[in-house]
Amino acid sequence: MPRPCGDSAHDLPCGRHPRLPALLMLLALMPLACSGEGAPGEGSSGLPAFRPAGAELGFSFTHVNGMSGERYFCEMVGPGGALFDADGDGDLDLFITQGSSLGGVPLAESTFPPPAAAPAGDRLFLNLLSETGELRFEDRSRAAGFAIEDYGMGCTVGDVDGDGDLDLFVTNFGPDRLYLNRGDGTFEDGTGASGLGDARWTTSAAFIDVEGDGDLDLYVCSYVDYTLENHKPCYSETSAVDYCGPSSYRPLPDRLYLNRGDGTFEDGSEASRIGSEVGAGLGLATADFDGDGLLDIYVANDGTPNHLWRNRGDGTFENTGLLAGCAYNRDGRAEASMGVEVADFDADGDPDIFLTHLTDETNTLYSNDGRGTFEDLSARSGLGVPSRAYTGFGTATLDFDQDGDLDLFIANGAVKTVEELAARGDPYPLHQPDQLFRNDGGGAFEEVPPEEAPFLLPPAVGRGLIAGDIDGDGACDLVVLNNSQPARLLLGRPPAPDSWVGFDVRSAAGGAPLLGAKVRLRFSSGGTLERRVRVAASYLCANDPRLLFGLANAGPGPITGELILSDGRRIALGTIERGRYHTILPPPASRSPR
Repeated sequence: MPRPCGDSAHDLPCGRHPRLPALLMLLALMPLACSGEGAPGEGSSGLPAFRPAGAELGFSFTHVNGMSGERYFCEMVGPGGALFDADGDGDLDLFITQGSSLGGVPLAESTFPPPAAAPAGDRLFLNLLSETGELRFEDRSRAAGFAIEDYGMGCTVGDVDGDGDLDLFVTNFGPDRLYLNRGDGTFEDGTGASGLGDARWTTSAAFIDVEGDGDLDLYVCSYVDYTLENHKPCYSETSAVDYCGPSSYRPLPDRLYLNRGDGTFEDGSEASRIGSEVGAGLGLATADFDGDGLLDIYVANDGTPNHLWRNRGDGTFENTGLLAGCAYNRDGRAEASMGVEVADFDADGDPDIFLTHLTDETNTLYSNDGRGTFEDLSARSGLGVPSRAYTGFGTATLDFDQDGDLDLFIANGAVKTVEELAARGDPYPLHQPDQLFRNDGGGAFEEVPPEEAPFLLPPAVGRGLIAGDIDGDGACDLVVLNNSQPARLLLGRPPAPDSWVGFDVRSAAGGAPLLGAKVRLRFSSGGTLERRVRVAASYLCANDPRLLFGLANAGPGPITGELILSDGRRIALGTIERGRYHTILPPPASRSPR
């Protein structure tokens, strides 16, 4: 075990766990630190908040959706991906789902064929930072053991078999797959024995310990009952053939799989009541929305009411979305919800919900009153009107200006033909610029103009968005995944050495992130910051669960910390050293399964 840094055996281990990131990243992200000077899209140095990178680092990925003019619905949805430590060396690797051929048309003959010599199938890029001291990627997709025939959608990560390695669950347009990590960056297909090979069209997924027994159960979003066999033509407002929307097909119930304790699963959808309602599920997040110590599940449904599954603590859930005020928008309408992000945007101590939507709708911010009841503050927050012209998909919280507040990045890309682009002869007339919103500290946001943030351009067909500190410098980096286009790697501007601190909170076994656990920091100046461990967010993606805190407003005095576990335990972390990541391995709870 690593050497403890604090005053008790439960405090921060200084050493390096053999399978844990010593430098990992951010998902339940928090600030970096800064004076707030410079243009809105710049940091304190006046440099842009992000620097595009990629090929020079060994990273190159172009999504292929297999389109051939038939306008199959599934072409518009992917890709997704994950940042996680696949080989146990302490840095973040990158996994991205890939499309495939559709309707018997070879990819080489599709509308946008893949680049020459590009590998087929899902891709794994191993990060060589820990080996070389420099950020560089190496494509290990085929050696890792991933299938090449799947039509990939999204994914999630977690230690399903309790061996200390992070396993990978991939959703597909077609049967899903569970890949079991061998611990060396290679995986074996464990789908057959796991009971997880759902053949329906599935999208986002998340591991969550529903039964409180220490094993990771699995929630999987189902989209609609669409197959190539029941494909039908749909039309745009100009009567031209276009892609169908979700209302053209029957929505499906989601599924909840219960872990038997050995990495195999049984379908608990009916017993848990998750299977009692349908919805075109796309986005997924988990959090304790009502403050009762139990993780709840929020599902962003496309064109159907969103679901808030309240955990009743006995293995069953109740959909309280309607009564809680987060099933419909302020006008009582279900919107085309895609991406979802859950964070404390107004710094009042409870998780709020942010959703991305379709063009001519507005993105939505639901503010939590602390008891799991929400108010639509989209207009008042400043996030509504600027989003009306765009279709948002992936979204992530980050503190790009390092002032201690959670800002928002949104990956945009249309699903219906943009007639203005089509009139110009654009071969893929769905391009839209991404957006960045700056938080003023009280939950109100201001859009950063693209001219002040060059990393938002050029416009693309954005889908998944993954967030994490890939190079281990304390700044949030982003991977923007575009449909039928190259992915973009955006590296965050490094903060000052003493202006941040990070935490990697894991189970006692050292594998799975301790979902729902919170770290609270107290400053000698009297202020506090709090963040919660999570993985599921954005759209089809899994972010790194580490907590990254910015310390711009902490003052020069000492900082103390406290770990708050979902079972109610509180563990003092002592005085916190700035400018590095700390691994926390709390002792297991002495409780019986529910």
